[in-house]
This record gives sequence, structure tokens and C-alpha cells, in this order.
Amino acid sequence: MGCISSKRSKQVLSNEDPTLLAAQTPFTVSEVEALYELYKKLSNSIIADGLINKEEFQLALFKDQNHRNIFSDKIFYLFDAKHNGVIEFGEFVRALGVFHPNTPLDDKISFAFRIYDLRQTGFIEREELKEMVVAILHESDLLLSEDFIENIVDKTFSEANAKGDGKIDPHEWKEFVSKYPSVLKNMTLPYLREIALTFPSFVVRMESAIQNN
Repeated sequence: MGCISSKRSKQVLSNEDPTLLAAQTPFTVSEVEALYELYKKLSNSIIADGLINKEEFQLALFKDQNHRNIFSDKIFYLFDAKHNGVIEFGEFVRALGVFHPNTPLDDKISFAFRIYDLRQTGFIEREELKEMVVAILHESDLLLSEDFIENIVDKTFSEANAKGDGKIDPHEWKEFVSKYPSVLKNMTLPYLREIALTFPSFVVRMESAIQNN
């Protein structure tokens, strides 16, 4: 099994030219190679197949392979560009590139819109916004009354939906997050700026967390 996994892992990188991935993302070739080391750890953390499945993705995000919410499910869906149930190395690098500090703001705004557009209609509806707000509050361990949550959603949706037509379009979303940039704070991971230097220790910590589960 180990031999098969090793061969698959080599194929994953050979099928994705690091130079091409570097040209398509904010990462350098050496950073792409550093990301591959992380990818190998994640993709073999539960099933040694060299591909990141949903349980391994959950484990990486929450240190718990069974932890599920709509936020993590949607992130997995967006990383899994081929929608075949696994995240391949090229998909991993390209999607992670959106979170790089040097990625244009418009790309981050667009990606965040796709996260909130849970039903993939091209708009964010009130119920989708509420689902995301509830998920975020749950992850923050904040217990708020239903009335208070409704007030937050109503106020936010009303301000974002400038046209008042009951759905937030991409232009309205861009205007809203430009006014409230904190909405995008999780769309930038500062350590990706020097990934080749910081990831060796990050991989060790990740491996330790996986082994302890």
C-alpha cells in the first residue's frame, strides 16, 4: 500500500508542472514545492491515496474529520474544481492562492461571494446569508437569541441589497465588502507570503495534530 501511495504522490506532482502552477498563482516554484509537502501530509492523513477527501479536509480545518458545517462544505466544493469528491494537488494550489496576501482584492471578493452563494444561483439570498451567519456564530461558540440573529441578518441584508429586490448580486456584494472590509478578513492568510520558510514547521505541527486524533 505504501509503495502504491508513493507512486500516486509522485504522479500528482508530475501531472501538475510546478512552473505552470507558479505562473497561475501568487506562489513561486519553491513555494509550490513546499505546498506539495503539506498536500502529501493532508492527502494521506486518513486514506493513503494521495488525494484530499472531505474527511481529510475537515481534519485539516478543525482537527476533527467528523466536524461538518455549510461553511466547510462550501469551501471543499470550491477547492474541488472538478467536483469529483476529492481535491487534487493543482486544485489545492490554485484555490489556496486566493488566500495569498498578494492576490488581487477583486479575486478575494469574488471567491467570498461564491462561498455565500450556497445554492449557486449567482445571487446571495437572505436565507443563505442567515445560514452563513448562524454557522459563523456556531464556530465562534456565540449563543445568541433567534430574535437577535434575525436582527443582524435583516440589517446586514437590507444594507447589502441596495436594489431592494431580495437578492444580493455580485456588484452589490462588492460595494458592501468595500464598505466593510472586515467581512473579507478570513480571505487572507498572512503566512502564505513566505510559505517556503514557514511551511516546514507548519507541516510538522499538522502531522502531529493528525497523529493525535
